Amino acid sequence: MSNDFRRIPYGISNFRQLRQENLYLVDKTMFFEKIEQAGHFLFLVRPRRFGKSLFLDMLEAYYDINEKDNFQELFKGLYVAEHPTENRNRFQVLHLDFSLVGSDMDHLEENFNRYCGQEINSFVASYSKYYAPNFIENVHREASAIGKLNLVRIAAKKLNLRLYLVVDEYDNFTNNILNVKGHEAYRALTHGTGFYRDVFKLFKPMFDRIIMLGVSPITLDDLTSGYNIALNITVDPRFNQMLGFTEEDVRQMIRYYKEAGAIKPELTEDQIIDDIKPWYDNFCFAEESFSTEPSMFNCDMVCYYMSALVNTGKKPKEMVDPNTKTDYKKLRNLIEIGDMTEERRQIIYDIVQRGYIYSTINSYFPAESITDTDNFISLLFYYGMLTIRGVLGAMLKLGIPNNNVRIQYYNYLMQSFQQIHPTALTQLNTPFYQAAVEGDWRPMMDFILKAYHDTTAVRQLIEGERNLQGFMNAYLSLDPYYLVAPEMEFAHGYCDFFLLPNYTVYPMVAHSYTLELKYLKADASEAEAEKQWDEAVAQIRTYAADRKLQSMLHGTTLHSIVVQIKGYDMLRMEKM
Repeated sequence: MSNDFRRIPYGISNFRQLRQENLYLVDKTMFFEKIEQAGHFLFLVRPRRFGKSLFLDMLEAYYDINEKDNFQELFKGLYVAEHPTENRNRFQVLHLDFSLVGSDMDHLEENFNRYCGQEINSFVASYSKYYAPNFIENVHREASAIGKLNLVRIAAKKLNLRLYLVVDEYDNFTNNILNVKGHEAYRALTHGTGFYRDVFKLFKPMFDRIIMLGVSPITLDDLTSGYNIALNITVDPRFNQMLGFTEEDVRQMIRYYKEAGAIKPELTEDQIIDDIKPWYDNFCFAEESFSTEPSMFNCDMVCYYMSALVNTGKKPKEMVDPNTKTDYKKLRNLIEIGDMTEERRQIIYDIVQRGYIYSTINSYFPAESITDTDNFISLLFYYGMLTIRGVLGAMLKLGIPNNNVRIQYYNYLMQSFQQIHPTALTQLNTPFYQAAVEGDWRPMMDFILKAYHDTTAVRQLIEGERNLQGFMNAYLSLDPYYLVAPEMEFAHGYCDFFLLPNYTVYPMVAHSYTLELKYLKADASEAEAEKQWDEAVAQIRTYAADRKLQSMLHGTTLHSIVVQIKGYDMLRMEKM
């Protein structure tokens, strides 16, 4: 295998480094002209790990007047090299990343002032040739970030200089405060004479253009009277494909590395797409784009997978990047802020059980309102935990995008269940192996059903069919030998669970499973139980004969299991 190919920029968000080291880049520069046409003051929300930081760094290099002589070196071969806009390399660019401020509760203003002050000092040093000889010294002497900004504003206006503000993670600093300290500290920061608000007041009259990216729309709603941002382009269909990868982007990447000999010849383009699509694809951010444009892949996850494939010759053992496994903690914080935690938990149970929820998306809302049901669902959308899957009148069908996100839900459910009734999950390691390799499925099912009994017996509130589904989802997702597919369509019906062999990682897996779960209320009659059982048996036998299912077994032996629960007790469990 030749090593003469571009490396995958996994974890790299420095555009200049990427170009100088000739790393692989998916071209997104065609969106620069769309940004210019959209307006002067913009903000956009996208989930984490969607390439926001790299895009902003690329945008800065394009508009930076100091990079004018380096334009061809940086942008050769990209769309914008052949289609430059009139604003190319016309601005002095101030780039702020509020994730670098920190959230030390005892030194908020001090840390924020220090960070912004250091960035402004660096800014005036970079553009010193455009200002008076003593200007840098004057800015450095000024103690406050607001004072420094005012000096730059006055000088730039007098000299007719054009300024561009780029803000990454604009909501990170304040959202950390909201999660850690609560509403009172957050409100003091963003309302009245809060120092954060005061800085934002200077932005619009000072900068010719502003673009701000983050993961939630909370902060700017609280600052609108001070900042009055012009346009939220988050759900604008013109920018649906601006961040993340389309399937064609991914296919081009695969072709490049196959042609370079970096991927085994026997591994086809379609096989790789089929492998990653259920895990990283299916994001849609604009209602109008749902039926007209391809869905978007999480680009960081694609790079994680492709980096392993190219560097080791094999797919990663874990399809979810281990570095992202703490993301579910953000979901947990979101659910447990303020009151109404139980109501928000029930929304999570419903989403996990059905895979979707109908709602609208609210573009703006203050922090005090994030506990409202509609706003909570909107935040799940902004965080990438839900995506647009359809339209129902004035409502959107918001669904779980893929397995990567689904596992985050399962992690939250598992933590919740463990808080109610702790269980030694390591005891499942052997039963999982027995089911996968030996075909002995009863120890696995007995363990999970006992855990369900013990947990629901402690807390009657989570008794019910939808919570049985969520419970099984959470536990089965721990099984490394299978890719758990809930509600998969077979023979014009939906199988509760299909345990698809993870054969590329564990080729020793010899058995596959379909599970049909049936729930009865505690007061159900024997006749009702018998009728329900017969229906379940007929259903699962139909699924087993489905050609699509048979094609997914990869030589394993299929076991079709029906489980019937009454209340929180197992009533009956058999293999058909």
